[in-house]
Amino acid sequence: MNRDGLRIYFVMGSVDCNGRDPRDVLKEAISGGITSFQFREKGNGAKVGMEKRKLASELMEICKRHNIAFIVNDNIDLALEIRADGVHIGQEDTPFSVVKDRLAPGMIIGVSCHTVEEAAAAISSGADYIGVGPMYFTSTKKDIREVKGPEVISEIRNAGLTVPLVGIGGVTVENAAEVLAAGADGVAVISAISKAESALEAAAGFGRIHNIVKN
Repeated sequence: MNRDGLRIYFVMGSVDCNGRDPRDVLKEAISGGITSFQFREKGNGAKVGMEKRKLASELMEICKRHNIAFIVNDNIDLALEIRADGVHIGQEDTPFSVVKDRLAPGMIIGVSCHTVEEAAAAISSGADYIGVGPMYFTSTKKDIREVKGPEVISEIRNAGLTVPLVGIGGVTVENAAEVLAAGADGVAVISAISKAESALEAAAGFGRIHNIVKN
């Protein structure tokens, strides 16, 4: 996963779309300029079994038509079955060594980190990128860790860790600049795009912020 691919990292499942068809939301977000996508089908009402696989396959096909990386959240079997571009794991998910051994060559592995120590360990193991958070309070994830804000990104960069990195957790157009200025290559966003009146306009807004801060 290169840094450009992390500029606007959209994370979504069917439960995040306020009743809208997630396929339509993803298409709008791609038109708005997202640069990568993570399928995260979790929470009350989430699809399971064949329904989940079908949705994942359909969303992946949309991404592939637009050359958008398709990452599966914490489901190695699904990622392998549909031949996704990679997986993203958390600190409490399947151990990195197990994931690395099971994935096909060239598949991307992203890791959620909350501290400099976790980031260093992920990089040492071979993570392609890390997601750092939560940046701000979010109600999307029920198992949220302590909010540390963009300062933890600055700490990771000051420690000399140059891995591609996104900030996640409560990121909005209003606060994204702080995350990027702290040293993130991009922002990972769920509800600020998936629940927006226009996913296209929301994604485009993050793109404008990125251009202002990084250019």
